[in-house]
Parts: sequence; C-alpha cells; structure tokens
Amino acid sequence: MGELVTGDAVVLGLRPAKLPSRALALAIDLIVVGTVFGLVAVGLAVAGGSLDDAAMAAVSVAAFLLVPVGGPIAVETLSHGRSLGKLACGLRVVRDDGGPIRFRHALVRGAMGVVEILMTLGVVASVASLVSARGRRLGDVFAGTLVVRERMPAGRAAAVPPAPPWLVGRFAELDLSAVPDELWLAVRQYLTRMHQLDVVVGRAMSERLGGEVAERTGVPAPADVPAAAYLAAVVHERQARDAYRVWQAAHAEVIRGAAGAGPGPADGGAQAFGAPGPGAPAHGPHAVGGFVCPAVGPGDIGAGRPPATGFVPPA
Repeated sequence: MGELVTGDAVVLGLRPAKLPSRALALAIDLIVVGTVFGLVAVGLAVAGGSLDDAAMAAVSVAAFLLVPVGGPIAVETLSHGRSLGKLACGLRVVRDDGGPIRFRHALVRGAMGVVEILMTLGVVASVASLVSARGRRLGDVFAGTLVVRERMPAGRAAAVPPAPPWLVGRFAELDLSAVPDELWLAVRQYLTRMHQLDVVVGRAMSERLGGEVAERTGVPAPADVPAAAYLAAVVHERQARDAYRVWQAAHAEVIRGAAGAGPGPADGGAQAFGAPGPGAPAHGPHAVGGFVCPAVGPGDIGAGRPPATGFVPPA
C-alpha cells in the first residue's frame, strides 16, 4: 500500500503480525547481525593479538554488547521500528497506541531479546508469541509495543464508508478550511482500513485523529458521537462541499447566462440547472438546489434506505 503516515510518522492500515512473518524477519536480522559480528570478531582477533587474556575478554564482551545487542536497538530507534528483516517482510514495531517507538522501547525489546531469543534460541519468544492474541513476545509486553504488518496485499483497500445517516448534515456549519490535506489523507486512510486494525490501536488512532480535526475546526467533537463516526461524518461533509464546488465550476457559464436572462416561464431560469435558490444552503446532506451530491448517493439515502456504514448509532 502507499506509505501514508500520520503526524506521528505511523503508517495507517495495520494489523498485528503473527509468528511466521516475525520468525522470517528475525532470521534475516540474525543473519545480518551474525555476519557483522563475525567480521568484527575477526578484525579484533587480528588487531588485538598483542593483548593479554583479560583485555581480549573485555574487548569481546564490549563487541558483543555493541553489535548483537546495541546494533538492533540503534537500528529500531533510528528507523522508528524497522529493522532490515522487518523491512523485507513488511513489518514494523509500533507502540500499543499505534505511535512510533522511542529509544526506551527499543532498549527494553533489545534487553529482553537477549534472554528470550539469544539465550534460549528463540524458544521463549516463540511460545510467548503463540500464546499472545496479538502475537507479542515478552519484550513487546514489557516495552508496550506491537509488531504490525505495514504492507497489505494489493486489491484489499476499501472505499471510504459513508457517513452514519443520523450524522449527515450535522456538521454543515463547521469551518473545514484550516484542516490540512495531510490530515484529510490520514483520516481517509484510517476510515478505509479501520476494520483491518487491531481494536485497541484503531480506537486510539480514531480518537487522536478526531481530536486533531476538532482542534483544526475550533469546535470540539460531540461527546455522544464515536470518534470513527465523527471522522466519517466530517469527511462526508467535505466531500459534499467539494462536489458542489465542482458542480458550480462546471455549470458556471450556464448559470450566469440563465441569471442574466432572468427566469423563464418554462425553465425557471437558473433554478432549472440545479443552482441553489434564495435561502438554500450552500451544501446539505441530500441535495443542493436540486443537485444530489454524489458523496451521499441517491441510491443510499435518497431512496429512503440508509447505507451500510458499519457505524452503530449511540444508545
């Protein structure tokens, strides 16, 4: 999928990774780390031939802490949760709330990895991952992290779900001009993939995105509306406004000509072309002066049957 990220640099549309993909990514990482450590060991053996046994032991311990332990920690910290193996397998480490990991998360995962991966040959990590419903090993549990699938198979992306019928038109007065395009894209990406997200991660993302949209509009999000439904309704409102602007631009000359000639007895002037009449709202849930907004769809609401939104009205 495309690499669309939130303001926290987290790719949306993620699902927890399971043991097979994690094991493959770990095998790639261990091969890379083992190769680097072997080269470093050979170099130290050649360069430290004149050192006594105590000095060589200290250098060997330092090399072990630097390469097999410190190397993965540094890579995960600098890459926000991507090692070479995870990058190859389309995986990524994120926090429980979906945010990017920091040094402390990578440090805990790396320290626990020495015990559950290196010292036990991966047995403890495999058992913990199989037992966990979200595929987490002990390092993830203690660090508060989750390994997720960053890439999804092609063709599985869904369309943005329509707004819940009970919210259509409720946000018609919101000023959406201050919401940046990057945030709109993040919201759309979340809505198209929200059913593929882990429940906890999805809820945290919807609340964070809803808070950002509400902050940009200057109007708090309704407390009685779930964050995901609020986002869907606001996106619907923006789609309705965009559709009306496109329609106005496409029919601008016709409307101006009809308005200049005055309303005729047969066609009603500009009203015949769907232009909003006096007092008509600039945008609305169903139609704009006779023009049915494509964001709503006449087959969904106009026909008297609500669309399958996937949102349940609050009790």
